[in-house]
Amino acid sequence: MIERLSLADAVHHAREALEGGAPVVGLTVLDCDDPAVPPGARMCVWAERAAGTLGRANLDEAAVRMAQGVLAEDGPAGPRTVEADGTRCTLYAEPHRAPPELVIVGAGHVARPLCRIGAMLGFRVTVLDDRPEFATRERFPEAAEVRPARFDDPFRGLRITGRTYLVLVTRGHKYDFEALRDVLHRPELPAYVGMIGSRRRTRAALEQLARDGIDDARLRAVHAPIGLDVNAETPEEIAVAVCAELVLARRGGTGRPLRDVERVAERWIKPGT
Repeated sequence: MIERLSLADAVHHAREALEGGAPVVGLTVLDCDDPAVPPGARMCVWAERAAGTLGRANLDEAAVRMAQGVLAEDGPAGPRTVEADGTRCTLYAEPHRAPPELVIVGAGHVARPLCRIGAMLGFRVTVLDDRPEFATRERFPEAAEVRPARFDDPFRGLRITGRTYLVLVTRGHKYDFEALRDVLHRPELPAYVGMIGSRRRTRAALEQLARDGIDDARLRAVHAPIGLDVNAETPEEIAVAVCAELVLARRGGTGRPLRDVERVAERWIKPGT
C-alpha cells in the first residue's frame, strides 16, 4: 500500500532537487470530484518513480503521466487537470530542479556583464580566473561562486555536467584553447560550450583539436566564434549577444528577428496599398 506523502517529505524532495538531485514535480490536490481524494493530498514524481498517493490508483497513474510530461517539457508551475474513470481532479504541479550552471572562464571586461545578465536569466553563475585581483566578489557580486583557477587545469574541483553552460572568455586565446580541449575530452559534454575569438583563431583551434583526435560531432558542438551576429562591439553588447545564444541553446528558436518569423506586416498589409 502506498503511503500518504507528508509536507515535510515533499519539502525534503524539493530541496534535494534544487541542490542538484534529480528533478521532481510536486503535486498537491486543489479540488476533486471524489470526496475520498482530499484537498492537500500530495505526490512527488520523478522521471522514473513516484512517492505518495492521491488515494486512488487510477488517479495516481494519470497524475504521474501528467507530471512526467511537465518534466519532459520543462513546463512551468501551475494548476493541471487529470481525469480517470470519470473522476476529475485539479492539481497544482510545481517542478523543482537545480538552476542551470553558467561557468565563465575568465574574469575580464566581458565576464562582468556576462555574469550580471546570466544571473538575471536564472543561471547559477561561477566565475573562474587565475588572477586574484580579478576573481573577486566585489567584481562579481551576482555570482554564486568566484574561484581562483589554474588554466592548465581550469575545472579542478568543479563538476561539468549536461546542465552546464560554459563560456570561455579568458585574457588569452591559449587559455581558452586549453579549457576547450579539457572539456571536449570529458565523457559528458556541457549543454553549451562557447569560445570567444576571431574566425582565424577559431579555425586554428578546431584544426588542432581535430589533430588531437576530437571527433567531428564534438567539434560541431562548439559555439565559436561565440554569440549571435548583432555586430556587437562593447563588452556589454558582446555579453548580450552571448546570452542571447545561451537562451537559444536552452529554449530553442530560430535566432531570427520575430518580425521575419511571424511576418505580421506582410499578412496585414495588402499588396498595392
